[in-house]
Amino acid sequence: MEKKSKLLTIGQFASLHGINKKTLMWYDEIGLFHPAFIHPENGYRYYSYHQSSILETILLLRELDVPIDEIQAFMKNRSAASMEQLLQEKINVTLEPIWETWGYGEEVVLSLQGGEDIDIYFTCSWTENEYNKFARDGYYVRLDDPNNNLIEKYASELWSTLPEVLTHTGASVNGADGYGVYAVPGYKDIATQNCWDINVPLLEKYGYTLDDIRNTDYYGFGEILQTVKDGEGADFYPLLVEGAVLERMVTNSIIVTGDSGTGNFMSYYLDPTDVSKESSYGIKLLNKYATDEFAKFAEKTREYFQNGFIDPACSNKNQANEIRTAKQNAGEYLIGTQSYALGYELQATQERGFEVAMIPCTDPYVDTTSAQGAMMAISTASKNPERAMMFLNLLNTDPEVMTLMNYGVEGVHYTLNGDGCVEFTAERDNFRPWTNGVGNVTILPPTVEQGVGFWDTFTNYYGNAKEIPILGFAYDGSGVETEMSAVANVVEEYLLPLCTGAVDPATKLPEFLEKLEQNGVNTVLDDANAQLASFMESKG
Repeated sequence: MEKKSKLLTIGQFASLHGINKKTLMWYDEIGLFHPAFIHPENGYRYYSYHQSSILETILLLRELDVPIDEIQAFMKNRSAASMEQLLQEKINVTLEPIWETWGYGEEVVLSLQGGEDIDIYFTCSWTENEYNKFARDGYYVRLDDPNNNLIEKYASELWSTLPEVLTHTGASVNGADGYGVYAVPGYKDIATQNCWDINVPLLEKYGYTLDDIRNTDYYGFGEILQTVKDGEGADFYPLLVEGAVLERMVTNSIIVTGDSGTGNFMSYYLDPTDVSKESSYGIKLLNKYATDEFAKFAEKTREYFQNGFIDPACSNKNQANEIRTAKQNAGEYLIGTQSYALGYELQATQERGFEVAMIPCTDPYVDTTSAQGAMMAISTASKNPERAMMFLNLLNTDPEVMTLMNYGVEGVHYTLNGDGCVEFTAERDNFRPWTNGVGNVTILPPTVEQGVGFWDTFTNYYGNAKEIPILGFAYDGSGVETEMSAVANVVEEYLLPLCTGAVDPATKLPEFLEKLEQNGVNTVLDDANAQLASFMESKG
């Protein structure tokens, strides 16, 4: 076995360090020091030379009579200590990361509103501290302020590293101090591409190929779905959907940044043949549920539901996501819906244990929501915004800092193989930040799964993604908050059943549209389109 040949047996590794192999077994059992590899058949432990420095640290602490629980705490916090030392050397700052916030709850909002002594906050288009709103409300420092341009002074290297679609179009918004940049955008999977998620073995079992999916569309899936349904049985549902994603895939609509997070109702329509061009609707935001596209989609989805192609559980908001994930992993579907990220078919294939293919509905495109998908903003309550900007520049341009923030300490949380690819150790479970939320992922070493050359493929794919015509637009609904809230409540009531076929659109769609109008949807759309027209005029 190639992997085994590069490693030491437990006896060899124990002898190398002058200890009994039972000590290593005990360290493994209590979670202090794990083997690099455990044979899946016989359970034998193997260790790497890279782990020697870690073990020596542990043995030294034991000689000093440091209790095991304190050693465990020390080992888990080595990444923080290493980062502090590194940043002191490079820019003379101390970093205290506050993990697992990411703006999901109200804690971040309360922290910002209370002027808490925190320098940098994660923000984006989908968090509670949503980028556009909190920039308008004065919580984030304008980084390109003409009177104190922090980007020019401390982050010119960063700004030249990131693609212009992020630095110029995606990050520039109307904030409290004028139109400008109020956060550093993360260079991650910045494009959107919705795909059909295909269970390849099941497709081929019934004599079909991927070309049979490519050469038709949603409205032509019926024959394939029926064939598989008949073959797999009454309790098998071949079409596995996430309702809101399915609707966007079929109608070529997008999420408008600033729309209600609890129930999107306005939409901009794409030209599926060229997403960078205007569709037949032009530059206009629409009530998506009042379009011919939605009516056609809802009618076909109802047909598929009645034919037994869609699991009724997909229309239950309390269990839809859980059911969808479970059926994906078990291979209990033929065609699914997926918001794609580069390489996801390989990840899904590995995770699910069968070949998965992704068939795109459009070319990859960059919209405001995806361009603002992960950002770092400096709080206006920061006591030293200059140092904060220096750190963000370093984080996004220095591979050593970015790797330490994301992957931890080499030899503790990961090792590098001969090709320079990252292999994670068992300690990775104790340090697992959301990589796409930290910053410029393209300066990280590739993982073994990604392989050499992955980041070249990544930058080529996302770098060539097309910009939609209204890129950069974000709606400010603060003037119609009452109507926004009322309309969102109506959408939440009707959206999921209509988008999964659980109700008859012949009766429910007119009822839905009437309630939307009664609750002010046209007032919101008029306001949104006035803002869009002004934005496009200023954009030139």
